[in-house]
Amino acid sequence: MSATNEGSSDVWRKRLKEARLALGMSQKQLGIEAGLDEFVASTRINRYEQGVHAPDFQIAMRLADVLQVPVAFLYCDADEMAQMILAFHRASKPQRRQALAALQKLE
Repeated sequence: MSATNEGSSDVWRKRLKEARLALGMSQKQLGIEAGLDEFVASTRINRYEQGVHAPDFQIAMRLADVLQVPVAFLYCDADEMAQMILAFHRASKPQRRQALAALQKLE
């Protein structure tokens, strides 16, 4: 199944786990750093990654902040676009302006 055919829950789970593993964080560490109680942090992140529960937007923003990704990355349903979001987020301001100008020329 391609990323563009996945449901929003599947996308969320995939992106959350991808970002967490990229930083080498445990589920518990991510939960604690995002402000969850240490006694439920691991379980809560596990349930998010398993699709049992979905976080509200405020929690999603806190998780994205800890994971050093824009919250849009967590909801992006296309792999290529998700990578573009990350690259744009990590680029310097001049690089962002240059990339945006190049993309706008394509319109």
